[in-house]
Amino acid sequence: MEVIHPNDDLPLPDEFPPPHSEDGGEPDGEAGVDTSPNAEVNSDSQSPTLSPNLLKMLKAAESRWTPQSGEKAGGEASDSAAGEPAPEAPKTDLQISFAEQKQEFNKRPTKTGRRSLSRSISQSSTDSYSSVYSDSSEDESSPREKQQKTSKGLSDFCIKNIKQAEFGRREIEIAEQEMPALMVLRKRAEGEKPLAGAKVVGCTHITAQTAVLIETLSILGAQCRWAACNIYSTQNAVAAALAEGGISVFAWKGESEDDFWWCIDRCVNLQSWQPNMILDDGGDMTHWIYKKYPSLFKRMKGIVEESVTGVHRLYQLSRAGKLCAPAMNVNDSVTKQKFDNLYCCRESILDGLKRTTDIMFGGKQVVVCGYGEVGKGCCAALKALGAIVYITEVDPICALQACMDGFRLVKLGEIIRQADMVITCTGNRNVVGKEHLDRMKNGCIVCNMGHSNTEIDVASLRAPELAWEHVRPLVDHVIWPDGKRIILLAEGRLLNLSCSTVPTFVLSITATTQALALIELFSAPEGRYKQDVYLLPKKMDEYVASLHLPTFDAHLTELTDEQAKYLGLNKHGPFKPSYYRY
Repeated sequence: MEVIHPNDDLPLPDEFPPPHSEDGGEPDGEAGVDTSPNAEVNSDSQSPTLSPNLLKMLKAAESRWTPQSGEKAGGEASDSAAGEPAPEAPKTDLQISFAEQKQEFNKRPTKTGRRSLSRSISQSSTDSYSSVYSDSSEDESSPREKQQKTSKGLSDFCIKNIKQAEFGRREIEIAEQEMPALMVLRKRAEGEKPLAGAKVVGCTHITAQTAVLIETLSILGAQCRWAACNIYSTQNAVAAALAEGGISVFAWKGESEDDFWWCIDRCVNLQSWQPNMILDDGGDMTHWIYKKYPSLFKRMKGIVEESVTGVHRLYQLSRAGKLCAPAMNVNDSVTKQKFDNLYCCRESILDGLKRTTDIMFGGKQVVVCGYGEVGKGCCAALKALGAIVYITEVDPICALQACMDGFRLVKLGEIIRQADMVITCTGNRNVVGKEHLDRMKNGCIVCNMGHSNTEIDVASLRAPELAWEHVRPLVDHVIWPDGKRIILLAEGRLLNLSCSTVPTFVLSITATTQALALIELFSAPEGRYKQDVYLLPKKMDEYVASLHLPTFDAHLTELTDEQAKYLGLNKHGPFKPSYYRY
């Protein structure tokens, strides 16, 4: 099937293959028409009589496809050329040789200055995808080489294109509608300015949702400078809107590794402005300041970290006695684990896979490495669409949960040859190694839903004997010498934020938790927090949840004094002990 796009030049009538055979006879039974005497004739389905002009036009088109007088369709000498009349074969309107037409069509000279009509469905699908995920209108030069200014003359930023600010602003306004808790926080605390004097340096994904968080911190009194924690997840238009709004942003989609660290350094290395708070996602900003600016690290008032990788790094510093400021572990808060990790991944895993591969999940054999909250969300979504899901786990408790939820627990090496898809959700290192990649079957899809980009041993795929073929944005084929290929998504980085989007409402929960954690650390009296890693207070978790309930028109039941006394609780919470597992 050929697709003609609206902008293509329309073909002339004589460029189409003839719809009828040479003699213009009626179609026979082989064309799908019942010609038996008992067949009923529906007068409504009879072919209309063609006008003389149309017949003439079709005859002219037919002449282009008629074999030369001395040849048959197959190129052999005809019987008539030998002097003997050939028996006349029955002819029909629809008797057309496809091979003939294809051969003749391919001989037609292409016309310069016009687009090809042979635009296949798959090609148009790829073009449509590319138009969404690549800025074809922008030049390919690095933003580091360009001097840009906002409408107010500010130039302390480095983004892709400041001209996209208006579009980015609309994206942020849409996100605000689905982030009710941050909007409430703005109204309640705007007058108090609880973050007045806070100088927050941030390293997170830069999307419409995080932009709402950044601007909320600014409204609450903080000064902010921001970089991206992922080289693929930045929404360029949103970064432009933040810069236009006065936030110093250093990020763009498709950064190199060198660009990534350069942007982080630009946030910190400023004589006239020194941060006293860190909001991190992955620990890269914390790590950079600790290594490059140790004196600055010692003056920090607090660190807020939301990822398992970053929290792991903080605990390492704490055990070594090198953590110079109190740190809040947002990743293990209830509102992060049970909502962002579970519900967000349950909805976004399918979105990322569909956008990049157009795969159908029914009947596919999928291996999910890790059955924590992220793994649970991914497995629930995949199972609902009919995928056959296998789990790998190191934790016997999570492993037992997987079994009780109806999943088969296996070792990766046991199932790798049959797997159609492998998804990592652990935050660990080399979960999928070279030995697994070598044994995968042709066409296996490999991607990561955990935070760290070290779960898949992508470095081993850079071997000289393996070829890389770029298919579409963030989709690569890695080809083995025998022709086998696997499909690697986002080069092993976070799939959902690199290749698709995530539900705004769920991110509202995490963003509100981050904002409250910053306020708590910055406003806490001297001595409340030591130089260690802390979990979010239970009361704060419950407060974040309560701010989101009005969206559902939900009504909480209140404990009576008698009930509160019986349970030994304050009737206003917290309602669960810190060790409770939801």
